[in-house]
Amino acid sequence: MITTAIYAESGGTYKTTMTANLAVALKRMGLDVLVIDLDPQTGNLTSLFDIGENRGDPDADNLVKHILEMPDGDFDDLIETSEEGVDVIPSHDMLGDFTSNLEQKISYETGVKGISREEYPRFELLYNLLWEREQLNEKYDAVLIDPNARAEDLLYNAIYALRTLVAPVKPAGKGSLSLDGLEEMVGNMETALDIEIGLSCVVPSGVGQTNAHKQYRDQFENTDAFATPVSIGSRESLMDAMWEARGSAFKVVEERWKTYEENGEMVTEKGERRVPDRELETLEKLWQLAGFIATETFDVDVNDELVLDIDDYGTETIRADLTTEPEVAN
Repeated sequence: MITTAIYAESGGTYKTTMTANLAVALKRMGLDVLVIDLDPQTGNLTSLFDIGENRGDPDADNLVKHILEMPDGDFDDLIETSEEGVDVIPSHDMLGDFTSNLEQKISYETGVKGISREEYPRFELLYNLLWEREQLNEKYDAVLIDPNARAEDLLYNAIYALRTLVAPVKPAGKGSLSLDGLEEMVGNMETALDIEIGLSCVVPSGVGQTNAHKQYRDQFENTDAFATPVSIGSRESLMDAMWEARGSAFKVVEERWKTYEENGEMVTEKGERRVPDRELETLEKLWQLAGFIATETFDVDVNDELVLDIDDYGTETIRADLTTEPEVAN
């Protein structure tokens, strides 16, 4: 099955919108998809998919309680289904206190069991929940995580559980330095967790038309260190519209969501957006990226054809090029 965390150390890489778009693309490719939102900040994937009405209720059952083995209900009751058919475990405010709650658990259990803190498997808790207790591999074809960005317990639990990364990067600084930073990041995580981590691919995102941006993109596309199947251009309007449409870029284009000014106020409505070729090209790249992850990294068979049914416009057909030999991730 597909198990990957979409992770970037820096902000502004479209991490959350990329996670949503990959989840919806894999769903449209015929897979059963679950996304876990581990980012406690506002404006996260839970908000994007317009779910998680209990995220601020301290008494509500949530993923943290299940990770720490003190649930208030069934695991399946945590799962909500987005309008586009993707199952989601929403974020909850308790994620922000994960480490402090974990420390309390460790203090109690090490005292009771007589083991040292160094021996306690603090990074293995999410792994044990997903695969040993809940056996999600029997329920889903793909599990994605949108993690928090800080290098702390929650992030390390996500990486330990899924073992594979998709790394969106933004054009800032020299590409060679970013490449070195990625290698160092993966190496540090492998050392800290004592596991092998597969880097499925790197995705330059927000790439503009300046020479500096093009040089940055070319450095990634020409390196042998990591796969760079696509680069995503600067599509701020399209990505911003996702938050108003409460869904993926595919939904934005098909329903033609647009934000514009009218009578001195900003209005967001569907059926108003033009369908420029550059946005169709962006959807094609997102579709290609999902196909690459599925087939090249995980050797999963998927439907490579996407038919966009665009309101009052007609249909557009996109195909992913899935002709190369797959390579299974570490």
